[in-house]
Amino acid sequence: MVRRAAGATDGAGGPGRAGGRLKGARRPEVRLPPLEPHEGSALEPDGDYDGLEFRDSDFAGQDGGGARFMDCALTGCALDETRLHHARVLDSVLTGVRGVGTDLAESALRDVELVDARLGGVQMHGSVLERVLVRGGKIDYLNLRKARLKDVVFEGCVLVEPDFGGARLERVEFVDCVVKGADLTAATLVDVDLRRAAELDVARGVDRLAGAVISPAQLLDLAPVLAAALGVRVLGEAGEV
Repeated sequence: MVRRAAGATDGAGGPGRAGGRLKGARRPEVRLPPLEPHEGSALEPDGDYDGLEFRDSDFAGQDGGGARFMDCALTGCALDETRLHHARVLDSVLTGVRGVGTDLAESALRDVELVDARLGGVQMHGSVLERVLVRGGKIDYLNLRKARLKDVVFEGCVLVEPDFGGARLERVEFVDCVVKGADLTAATLVDVDLRRAAELDVARGVDRLAGAVISPAQLLDLAPVLAAALGVRVLGEAGEV
């Protein structure tokens, strides 16, 4: 477990990879137009939702695969086992959504804010996230295997065992968030800023941290994991561990 990073600097101008500078993430700037309340009942596959407000809607078990949400606000909605495979969420704000087993595999999120979510087992493998802010809340077992994340910020949230296996993370920041048991197996990291993570625990794939920036305190805490990944034994002078 890594302690809170001290003395974090801004992502745009701080030191990055050796010989280069860290490029900070571009945050979404969502400005919603006046919205109409959604008066429909169930989600529809390949549905087209534009400029709508979904408030306290229960979408549990519904099929919205391939749907497009543009300039929408989803507030307090239930997404248990909701199928949103291949969905597109654009210029939208999701606040207080909750659910277990939401299927967003191979979806696309662009210019999206996800605020105070309570989600578990979210399937987002193969998805594309660009200019996305995840602020507050808790997400357990987030599956982002082989996903592409660009200009994504995780801020003040808790991520339990997120799976980034085979994913590409570019200009991704972790700010005041707790990351437990992350899997970075075969992941590619470019300009990833971990310095301000409140807690950082990498369960697998610590060797994939090339392309990330960590704090000196995090380096000390990661030393045993890094040594194990390199096959280095750390022994005292008398041979004791």
